[in-house]
Amino acid sequence: MNESLFDNALQEAPAALASALAPPAHPGHFDELRGRASAPQLRPGAAPVSVPLHDAAVAPPVPADPKIEPADKSPLTPAWGTFFDELGANGFSDLPRRAVSLERQIRDNGVTYNVYADADGPQRPWSLDLFPLIISPESWQQIQTGVLQRVRVLDRVMADVYGPQQLLADGLLPAALVRGHPGYLRAMHGVKPPGDTWLHIAAFDLARGPDGNWWVVSQRTQAPSGLGYLLENRLAITRQFPQAFETLNVQRLAATYSAMMEGLQRMCPAGSPPHIALLTPGPYNETYFEHAYLARYLGVTLVEGSDLTVRDQRLYLKTLQGLRPVHGLIKRLDDQYLDPLELRPDSTLGVPGLLQAIRAGNVLVANMPGSAFLESPALLGFLPGLAQRLIGEKLKLPALPTWWCGERAAREAALPQLGDCAIKPTYPGYPGQHSFEAVLGSQLGRRELDEWAGRIVRQSEAHTVQSYLPLSQMPTWTHDLGPGRIAPRAVLLRVFAVSDGAQSWRVLPGGLARLAGADAQIASMQRGGSSADVWVQTHDEVDRTTLLQPHATPASLARHRAPVTSRAAENMFWLGRYTERAENAVRLARLSLDLLGGEDQSSRPLLAWLHRMARHNALVPDALPTAPRSRRVFERALIAELGNVKDGGSVGFSLRCIRQAAAAVRERLSQDHWNQIVRAEADFLRRTAEQAGESGEGSYATGAAQRSLEAVSAALAAMTGAQTDRMTRDDAWRLLSIGRHIERLGFLAHALDAGFENGAVHEVGGFEAMIALFDSTITFHARYQQRRDVATMVDLLVLDGDNPRSLAWVTQTLRGRIARLAGSAPGKLTALSYELPDPAQWTLEHLCEAGTDANYPGLVQLFESCESAAYQVSDSIGTRYFTLTSESLRSVGA
Repeated sequence: MNESLFDNALQEAPAALASALAPPAHPGHFDELRGRASAPQLRPGAAPVSVPLHDAAVAPPVPADPKIEPADKSPLTPAWGTFFDELGANGFSDLPRRAVSLERQIRDNGVTYNVYADADGPQRPWSLDLFPLIISPESWQQIQTGVLQRVRVLDRVMADVYGPQQLLADGLLPAALVRGHPGYLRAMHGVKPPGDTWLHIAAFDLARGPDGNWWVVSQRTQAPSGLGYLLENRLAITRQFPQAFETLNVQRLAATYSAMMEGLQRMCPAGSPPHIALLTPGPYNETYFEHAYLARYLGVTLVEGSDLTVRDQRLYLKTLQGLRPVHGLIKRLDDQYLDPLELRPDSTLGVPGLLQAIRAGNVLVANMPGSAFLESPALLGFLPGLAQRLIGEKLKLPALPTWWCGERAAREAALPQLGDCAIKPTYPGYPGQHSFEAVLGSQLGRRELDEWAGRIVRQSEAHTVQSYLPLSQMPTWTHDLGPGRIAPRAVLLRVFAVSDGAQSWRVLPGGLARLAGADAQIASMQRGGSSADVWVQTHDEVDRTTLLQPHATPASLARHRAPVTSRAAENMFWLGRYTERAENAVRLARLSLDLLGGEDQSSRPLLAWLHRMARHNALVPDALPTAPRSRRVFERALIAELGNVKDGGSVGFSLRCIRQAAAAVRERLSQDHWNQIVRAEADFLRRTAEQAGESGEGSYATGAAQRSLEAVSAALAAMTGAQTDRMTRDDAWRLLSIGRHIERLGFLAHALDAGFENGAVHEVGGFEAMIALFDSTITFHARYQQRRDVATMVDLLVLDGDNPRSLAWVTQTLRGRIARLAGSAPGKLTALSYELPDPAQWTLEHLCEAGTDANYPGLVQLFESCESAAYQVSDSIGTRYFTLTSESLRSVGA
């Protein structure tokens, strides 16, 4: 549509305009916008939209000619008509602005989906469409009733499989789909879960057929994703369309989350109040944002496997205060990684001994381990019979016809239909069980279909065939032409059933809608798909329950102060150390390049000091010739190492370590702070890469390096400001600060020691370089003018209690922070604090007392003791607070 036509059309009423502009759904697919199926005849060259292929939906290919299709002038459904009529005064013309606003909001909120968990690649912003999927009360009633019924059946299936196994004995469930499934855990047989409830969170992927009815495509029970993303979707979309959200009487979500948490708390085996944690694989998991977001929303502790330990068949969280009991665990980890002692021995994500704690009945896990076999598509074909046996009811929400080829009759029925069906693995995600990527028969040629038929005959049990269903299509907003337009996209709906008590569930009145891309045939988040909010309407009054507590008590507020886990504490500690290390490296590199290009290039002590400092701080390789022997080689090596992130230790390496440490505690950092860290690394590495690609050397290369260092110095100053001014002063922050000061004390003490040892500080150039390295040039000259003697240097850089880069200030601050960390009374130090020298014992007269050969033994001894004490305290902190090996049985709580 050209822009003039677009502008003219904007004069119409929004609902009528949407009906006029929105193309119909592809033929044979249900049109969510108009509430009916499009004509079944296929356009020449068009392909039908299929059901999902193992968690993905197949969309029609985009026509070669990208012109807008003719609009279907049929009226919209009442809900969609109301939605467009409530756009406000600017109506349709405001949609492009809202789309841009939505993208900015997602980016500013840091909502990401790490495609394939690329540890070194950029995080991809979460993809969210401007329009929600609107579901009528009548349609939702069918979904809700059917999902509640199905989750009851699945829960009872697990209870039987890990109990009497009567279903197997009676032949209602093939043994190959249970005992032959890699996800079946024999270690869980005979376990009695708290509340006799095996499933606390279950997800069902639904598709709407051309007749308007919903069909189950697949189910997820191990660690279903989406509960966090759908919350963010809801907040983002309602901000764009607040009036429409109110007018359409959309059900809220908070009441269901609140009921789920209350149910978990009641079923936890011990603890008042019980301590519940959310177990995540870590920051490199593709849905880590959701884990952190959901933990914050629910008010539970976000933990990784290394945060937990099992002692005496009980689960504990390793915190700075000791071992804290954990009574409930919401797991976002596949079962096979949960316990390296009994499951995958190579797993570093789980907790050794966790299954034994579960068997002992000392911890509730949502969901209980062992549900992976329920996710097999082959099980769908057996659930109608299982429902009749277990709950005496006929399933009200049907699943797509599915044939498990391990049965001869099913195999013979499925083989002639391969061209019209999807071929799926019976054991998805388990390569040792002949797993494969699902394929759509309609996309295969005759020869390929014959090859698949042969595989099915040879490996029958590993293959499941599912019939084809044209997915419904909803309106989406796309920018591919002009200011934007409405385009139909295939949609798959994921809904969630959550437990609100023993053997009781409710369905979250919303969900996660996943959309097929405009230029892709697979609608999968890992393959570039998009998402949409889901608005479920109700005829009743909207439940406006909130998780906010209007009448908070001191006890309830104390419970909401999340404990600092040992893993989070360690990463905060190293975030502080690497930030300080990067600042030190930048300052040293800038100083070195300035001096190498300055007037005092012939001072051998100064060059030797620079070389020693650069090598000690990994700015240049160890095997490099000394700077006095080859100044130009030293300079080129220093510049070349700046961006080395693999086997170096220079600025780029420290920036990479900052990002990695920050990623591990992403939930503790503000979005601005995180953005600063990511941009600092990316910009510096880009600059150094461009510099490495430039031809030419000498002053040009030095100038480019200096500009890169200047830019990253400003970025590091911003990080320091965020760490100093914008973080809560809890124990995690104290460890960050302690890490910074330990690094600073070791660096400055070594710099002074090296300068006095080789005599560089006794020359004018070396003296000024030392003052500059301590970032104290302005203060020194304002206070001492032209004096350059040991006494003035010692007074400012060693003894000055007001200079944040003097040894006395750093040491005294460290002693105090360590004392606060241990929880001692104000003003009282702990044994760990006494491992650092006491600045009160230092005097200018003693330190400046010259010995033989014009050296200063008191100073040298002080520098050596400060440096060694810094790293000794670092080791002691690690032993006491991170590994908990010094007091391994120390426990807090009951």
